[in-house]
Amino acid sequence: MSTPARRTLVAGVGNIFLGDDGFGVETVRRLAGEPLPAHVETLDVGVRGVHLAYQLLDGYDTFVLLDATARGGEPGTLYLIEGARPGGVEPQEALLDGHRMSPDAVLALLDTLCVGTGGTPPRRTLMVGCEPACVEEGIGLSAPVADAVPEAVRLVLRLLGEADADADAEELLVTDERNAFPC
Repeated sequence: MSTPARRTLVAGVGNIFLGDDGFGVETVRRLAGEPLPAHVETLDVGVRGVHLAYQLLDGYDTFVLLDATARGGEPGTLYLIEGARPGGVEPQEALLDGHRMSPDAVLALLDTLCVGTGGTPPRRTLMVGCEPACVEEGIGLSAPVADAVPEAVRLVLRLLGEADADADAEELLVTDERNAFPC
C-alpha cells in the first residue's frame, strides 16, 4: 500500500491597499520565485479568505500562512506561531464579510466545512507574521516591513527544509499562539 503524497500550502493574505497589511501577499510573491519542493504550493490569497478555506479542503498536510500580525513588537519583527486555531470566531460572522476574514475566521470556516464535507484540516498549521508599522490606506510596505520580507522568505524556506529532512517528525518548532516568539 502506498502512502499518500505530502502536500504543503504556503498562502499569503492581506490587503495591498492598506500598507503593511500587504506583507503576506508580498512575501508569498517572492517565495513563489524560489525553487520549492514539488509538494509545496504557493497561493496569493489577498483578501479572499473564503477562497482560502475552500482551497484547504483539497487536503494539505501542512499549511503555512503569511500575514501582518500586530502583537506589540517593533515594526518588522517576525513571529512564528504554530498551531494557530480559531479563537472565538463564528464561521457565520466570517461569511458576513468574506473580504475581511481574519486567519482565525478562515480556520473556523474550514473546521465547519470539514464537518460538512467529511474533509480534514491540515495536520499542521504555521503562521509567519510580521509586526506592521502602518495599516492605513496606501500602497507599499513601510521600510521595516519591506526589510523583513527577505528574512520571512528565508524562514519559510528553512521551515520547508526542516520538514523535508524529517517528514515524520511531530515537532518542528514548539509554540502556540499564546506563546509566540519573535524569530
